[in-house]
Amino acid sequence: MKEREEENFVTPGDILGKALELKPGYGAYFSSHDKTIYASLTGFRSITPAPIDSEDQRATVEVKGHKAHGPVPEPGVVVTARVTNVMAKMASADIVCVGPKSVKEKFTGIIRQQDVRATEIDKVEMHSSFRPGDIVKALVLSLGDARAYYLSTAKNELGVVSAKSAAGATMVPLSWTEMQCPLTGQTEQRKVAKIDAV
Repeated sequence: MKEREEENFVTPGDILGKALELKPGYGAYFSSHDKTIYASLTGFRSITPAPIDSEDQRATVEVKGHKAHGPVPEPGVVVTARVTNVMAKMASADIVCVGPKSVKEKFTGIIRQQDVRATEIDKVEMHSSFRPGDIVKALVLSLGDARAYYLSTAKNELGVVSAKSAAGATMVPLSWTEMQCPLTGQTEQRKVAKIDAV
């Protein structure tokens, strides 16, 4: 029953172990940045020894008994998120969909100033790119600090896809950087996503 003794409760972003000793299984992923394995789900850390005849003798670490019954954000996947807070150097958002599927538990995303767009990064103003309540499409870069996913909108097809004006109307995109309220005609600055015409 040694395996059960090694179990302990983990949440996304918790360190599960070093890649020299362990390899990631279900609910775990490897970060090449620091050669560490992290949890991507909420549940219990479980270690399974490698089969005796396996070339790779590292044990497998995974997260079991997790509560996530829906999709989980992973690096390289496009997510839909609702902006909750905008600060000088970053914006935070709640991830609502991973690809086309809605999430069942709360995942937080952070869009840093350097990840808003691909050009003129030093001139990015967060308050001219996003506002609380905006719906954005973003690419998951990695699981960052404070158990939040780092997100990027630095591609043409990524950015704000839906936003409400001060008058409460759904705004219409005018360009890559502006949206207009159909009621008042007032324009507001945004990092607008390029939406393919249907």
